[in-house]
Amino acid sequence: MRTVELASLEQADAAIARARAAAPAWAAVAPADRALLLRRFSDLVGEHQEQLALLEVENAGHTIGNARWEAGNVRDVLAYYSGAPERNFGRQIPVAGGIDVTFREPLGVVGIIVPWNFPMPIAGWGFAPALAAGNTVVLKPAELTPLTAVRLGELALEAGIPEGVLTVVPGRGSVVGERFVTHPDVRKVCFTGSTAVGQRIMRGAADQVKRVTLELGGKSANIVFADSDLELAAARAPYGVFDNAGQDCCARSRILVQRSVFERFMELFETAVRGVVVTDPRDEAAEMGPLISAGQRDTVRSYVEDATEDVDVAFRGDAPEGSGYWYPATVVLPRSTADRVWQEEVFGPVVAVMPFDDEADAVAKANDTAYGLSGSIWTRDIGRGLRVARGVEAGNLSVNSHSSVRYSTPFGGFKQSGIGRELGPDALDAFSEVKNVFISTD
Repeated sequence: MRTVELASLEQADAAIARARAAAPAWAAVAPADRALLLRRFSDLVGEHQEQLALLEVENAGHTIGNARWEAGNVRDVLAYYSGAPERNFGRQIPVAGGIDVTFREPLGVVGIIVPWNFPMPIAGWGFAPALAAGNTVVLKPAELTPLTAVRLGELALEAGIPEGVLTVVPGRGSVVGERFVTHPDVRKVCFTGSTAVGQRIMRGAADQVKRVTLELGGKSANIVFADSDLELAAARAPYGVFDNAGQDCCARSRILVQRSVFERFMELFETAVRGVVVTDPRDEAAEMGPLISAGQRDTVRSYVEDATEDVDVAFRGDAPEGSGYWYPATVVLPRSTADRVWQEEVFGPVVAVMPFDDEADAVAKANDTAYGLSGSIWTRDIGRGLRVARGVEAGNLSVNSHSSVRYSTPFGGFKQSGIGRELGPDALDAFSEVKNVFISTD
């Protein structure tokens, strides 16, 4: 078993001080040179993709196939933002009496707090645009999953990124994470995690009017209309919710099926769920692995075993016995949209299924939640797909797909699913301030 020392408050302060000291020189690096360093970093991640993937299997219990994708995603995100330093344009604005121009200035030190469910890619989503915009970064991985973040920090140094520009600070949220919020030299905090913790960070950041990007919880809907390719929708549904054992804020953990095809969908869905391969995540055939911890398994159980008066279990998949925090893929039928399993983020392999009558009913039920992160719509009618997509209150929607994340497009939520956008061109703006300069020609 590998161990990583948790940083103290004094060590966190020292890391922030190093980042603050490195900030002016990093911001002054010529755009082409900063781009070259990020490309080298991307290339090194690519060269170490298999090493990083195996480390993530050990780190977080991800299946080896998913872990390879995640390491590749870090590589691709770095490559994408390596083009940004030379294209981080300001504007020239026509005014009377002179010339008006804008500049995009880096914020300074950015604190990034990474969760345990996708520790490697979410780290990259934060530090790649932040570094490209000329900021320095202090990165806190989750206590349960620090290994890949530490290795990425080492690879940054190997790529030639100066010391202090990207510093990994493993530690407790109550120590290191809290210090990112309270330290005056940290100009922005990016946090991915629970809505409850995000609310605390937002309250703390208000004292200094500190910038925040918050990617929080989700309770996404998978809406299946009667005119959809029902066999395909049912076959793909397990992978929209049980990926990473359901420990995914984008998990389509509520399935809404049009009433006229509800029974047929459930028959097809049961076959698909029972076919999910749940095994040792190192196995190339694995499609779902264990939960992250005993505590998380207890939480997931509480939504099913401890709520029998509110929840009917329709069917379950298989799960191994023995070592590992295993929990089977479980499909439940809540009696009401007010039921806890329908409203709250379970963060495990549990999906609630409910019928709906028409478009209006589907949209109303999909929106009957405090969250608004992601979702899917299955229909052959593209007009219906667009109407429903416009009606659902969520930041990332897919029609006839469960894809939520592309490094070139914005990612983020509505309502209590967060504030701000990661990835795509929008993220770069979130790591800079606009400075306006007027030059008189009188």
